[in-house]
Amino acid sequence: MKNYAKLLRIEQWVKNLFVFIPAFFSRNLIHTTIFWESLLAFFAFCFIASSVYILNDYVDIESDKIHPEKCNRPLASGKISLSTARILFFVMIILSGLCISILYSQGNTLWYKLAAVLGFYFLMNVAYSLKLKHIPILDICIISLGFVLRVFAGGYATGLLISKWTILLTFVLALVLAIGKRRGELVNAGISGKTRKALDGYNIQFADIALSISVTIALICYVMFTMTPEVQSQNPRLFYTVLFVFFALLRYLQQTLVFNKTESPTKIIYKDRYIQISLLLWVVFYLFEIYY
Repeated sequence: MKNYAKLLRIEQWVKNLFVFIPAFFSRNLIHTTIFWESLLAFFAFCFIASSVYILNDYVDIESDKIHPEKCNRPLASGKISLSTARILFFVMIILSGLCISILYSQGNTLWYKLAAVLGFYFLMNVAYSLKLKHIPILDICIISLGFVLRVFAGGYATGLLISKWTILLTFVLALVLAIGKRRGELVNAGISGKTRKALDGYNIQFADIALSISVTIALICYVMFTMTPEVQSQNPRLFYTVLFVFFALLRYLQQTLVFNKTESPTKIIYKDRYIQISLLLWVVFYLFEIYY
């Protein structure tokens, strides 16, 4: 089961929590119907994302075999057969479609838009796996766009409006994580050799500058989001949550630029207690202010 979880990248499902952003920011997360619709969209995205992960491992199996870390992946190591992977690939797509059909059966009028978002995400990632991931800058933009699509999925599943600042903030924040990942790969490439073709278009200096710019824009976007009339009408004190976001972003920069962490951003967030505490305080403060 551990190998199957690794193949499906269960630990990466945390990224799909972005689906809940429309419900969270609109003060509707505690609404039973909206929470249920968001949950269905969450699992629909989890399943379709897992199918993409399987496809990516299937396509990259030969290059993964010579990678110092990716050689331990289930397909590259032979722990899961290719035939089993193909079956799981179609099972994930079917399960994602099942979630959408449940929404349709419950009278959701925007189910087709959610299906379109999932379909676009799938096709975009197929193109990414086959070709686009080798094109510098475009590769990280596609990753960031995937997070924006998650937010749209949550909006279409619930019928909630999404602010422009939320869309921009999501894109830039995801860009921070994508650039941080590329930087870690560059550091590892200097030790064990280059393992990704797109790294030809990056270097440490470029990654550091791009990361700093993206963090700055992300912070500005969040400040502007908290100052929008919609948020201010809920509670003007939400502006103070900027402090938690600022600390978390600085801590991430410190881990990446000072301590030279080469792990993926997701793993850093899983391991770093300071970032976890900052995010927890942000969630608690935000929930208290807008719900109580």
